This record gives sequence, C-alpha cells and structure tokens, in this order.
Amino acid sequence: MKERDYLIKPVLGKKYPMAAAAKGIYIYDQAGRKYIDGSSGAVTVSIGHGVQEVIDETLAQAEKISFSYRSQFTNEPAEKLAEKLSQLAPGDLNWSFFVNSGSEATETAMKIAIQYWQEKGQPQKERIISRWSSYHGITMGALSMSGHVQRRQRFSAMLADYPSVSAPYTYRRPEHVTEEEWGLLCAQELEAEINRIGEERVAAFIAEPIIGAAGGAIMPPANYYQQIKQICERHNVLFIADEVMTGMGRTGKMFAIEHWDVTPDLMTLGKGMSSGYTPMAATLVSDKVMEPILTGSKSIMGGHTYSANPQSAAVALKVIEYVEKHQLAEKAEEQGTYLMNKLKALQSSYEMIGDIRGKGLLIGMEFVANRESKNPYPPESDVTNRVIEQAFAKGLLVYPASGANDGLGDAIIISPPLVITKDELDRLVDKLEAAISEVQCELRLEGEADPAVPL
Repeated sequence: MKERDYLIKPVLGKKYPMAAAAKGIYIYDQAGRKYIDGSSGAVTVSIGHGVQEVIDETLAQAEKISFSYRSQFTNEPAEKLAEKLSQLAPGDLNWSFFVNSGSEATETAMKIAIQYWQEKGQPQKERIISRWSSYHGITMGALSMSGHVQRRQRFSAMLADYPSVSAPYTYRRPEHVTEEEWGLLCAQELEAEINRIGEERVAAFIAEPIIGAAGGAIMPPANYYQQIKQICERHNVLFIADEVMTGMGRTGKMFAIEHWDVTPDLMTLGKGMSSGYTPMAATLVSDKVMEPILTGSKSIMGGHTYSANPQSAAVALKVIEYVEKHQLAEKAEEQGTYLMNKLKALQSSYEMIGDIRGKGLLIGMEFVANRESKNPYPPESDVTNRVIEQAFAKGLLVYPASGANDGLGDAIIISPPLVITKDELDRLVDKLEAAISEVQCELRLEGEADPAVPL
C-alpha cells in the first residue's frame, strides 16, 4: 500500500530524493548520491554548505537568546547586522528593516516608498512602476510588482497593474539597434510611462539590477541604470534596487548595482545575506527616505513576528563576515570569468544554446530552436525542465528561468556557491554539457531543433 504524503511539495505526486547532508558545493541524498549544487539552491547558498563557523555561531546565539519581539526589545545581533550593512551599502543606505524573505523585503520597500510620500504630504504618489520579465516575490504586493507572466496568471484579478515597461533585454533588442541605443530607448520608456501616469502619482520604480528567474541573468546595456537614475530624480520618483538574488557578492561586487555606479533610494537583500543558514532578508533605506518619517510619524508601518530576531541576525552577520574574510565577491568575479569562458565554448558546439550572459557567478543560458531567428521552442517541448532533469540525473543542480519577453522561452541559471574551485567548475561544465547533449539529440529526433542552423 502506497504511503500518503503530508508535505505539500512543488509538484504533487512527484517523488523527490531526500536531502540528507551537504558540504561545500555538494548535497548528498539519503541514498548517498552526490550532487554539485550548481544553483546554490535557489541562488542562495553563497558561502557553501556546512561552514563550521556559521554552525558554531548558530549554537552560540541559541544558548543566549533566539527570539525577542521587536516592539519590546532591540538586540545586539540585529543592531550589529544593521551597522555592518550600513558600512557595506553604497551612498546613504544607512537604515535596515529586517524580515524573513525576499518577498517580504520587496513588499516592505514598496510600502516604505509609499509612506515616504505620505509623510511628505503627497499621498497621491502611490503607484509603483515595474518591468515585464521581472520577479520580486510571491506575496500579493511583491507579485503585483512582478512581471513574471506565469506566476501572475492565477492571481491576476487580485493584483495591482504595476508591470508596464520593457526590460532591457539586450539579446532580444531590435535589429540594427546598438546596445547603447537600446539602453537609452528602454530608459525613455520609463520616462514616457511616468509622464503618462503623471509623476504626481508615481511613488517608485523597482528593478532587479540583473534579472533572475524571469529572464535568466538578463544584463542591461552599460548606460541603462545611469539613465534610469537620472529619470527618477528628474521626476521625483524613488528607485528601488531588488538585490535579493544579486546581492552579497554574487555578481563580483557586494551589490550588483555597483557595477553601474548608481545608488538606489531603497535596496532589498535576501538569499545570499544568510546563505540559506536561516530565513533572513532586509530592506535597506536611505537617509533621504527616512528623514520625513523620522520627523513625522516616527514609525514604519510594517513588520513581522520574526523581524530582526537575534538568532537569524547573528547567523546572517556571521555569513557576511565570512564573505568579507574570504573575499568571496572578488572570487565570484574571477571564477565567474572562468565559468563564462567555459560556457561560451559550449555555445559553439550546441546550436540550442542561443545566449549566455551574466556577471560573476550569476550566469544565464537561454535555449532557442533557431539561433539565427532566436525563435524559442514551443512550450510543449518543455526544454528547461528537460535540461534540469538530465542535469539532475547526472548529479548537477541548475535553476529554471524564463527566456523570451512574453514569459515563454527556455533558460537556466548557473550559480554555484562562491567558494567553488576551478576544478569543481570543470566538473560542473562537464555534467551540464552531457545534459545539453542528450536534450539536443532528443529534440532533433522530435524535429524540434532546426538542422539548418550551423554548429
């Protein structure tokens, strides 16, 4: 007699292996099988699994105090973590609001942006502008800001109509348009949208510096964010950088937005901030945004039971100290260049690989049925899941992403822990190549791949 399930898993009825142990870049299932964590879970485990310093800190803090409620006490780990983030963050992002997940962090950023304008006597400024091909979280407010088509569909009637401008999707820009021209055109689309809505109604613009799950590490043109920042300042619109996936060293700098020398008004962190050792995320707020609140209501309307709890704060602080101590942002840049070159070499051998892009150890690979036309595979081909399943069978974990602008298309993210070595990267690429080779052969037999495209 088949045992019933009690845990609601991502795909009901699917049999998942039981994760039993993990160390470094590897996860082991209950049967003893080893997997290269080529996605850091959900682009999360930045410092690798089983770091003893973090384990020791977890126990040490638990022996002191694990929980205190933020409206009754402050606590030393949360105070120190906020100070550390202020030291690391660009510009005047000196204030931290701690929450449990990236979704909560982006939703908190949205609410603080709206409250900022309320405190300044402009309550009509409550509209958030966001981009298609974006993902900011699964709570209702965060999902309202997200342009991830598939994740919006079931709840579209209940969501605010926030996504309205195009992502700077360089790979799919119009023919005969240079990258610089494309960056300017995409930024001008934001300005046109602000003018259409009326700047007196727009509170903020939110963007992932490098687009993650909704696009597979989509990189903007070099001039894009400078233009975006200027437009936001010109029209009195706050700029929110969603660094939940890209922050804490993942892209080769502590924060991805630093690649473009731009300082946002608010910034969200998660994932790599605690490296998966505890649920922890943050909304960083600038002095500028805090000023009218400090002189006004003196209270952010937000918070959760576990916000700023000392247990998670202590663990996150130890993770960040580990990133600094071992110079993992610099290592991400170095190893990312090595991995990018290895993956680019694969592209010349497999016609289904349309584009490889990214920064540091956040790299996206987009699959297409025809490299010349860039046409995606039909949805029923299920290419992303097939590549992921073949890689999994070979002991490699990679992360699913969308490809084309309409939310269709196929892509994966390769984002191993920042501690990965070159030898380990070689093994990762070998397993990924074997998976892609098998899927491409299957697609050819099914008539999905275009044989006219040269290798």
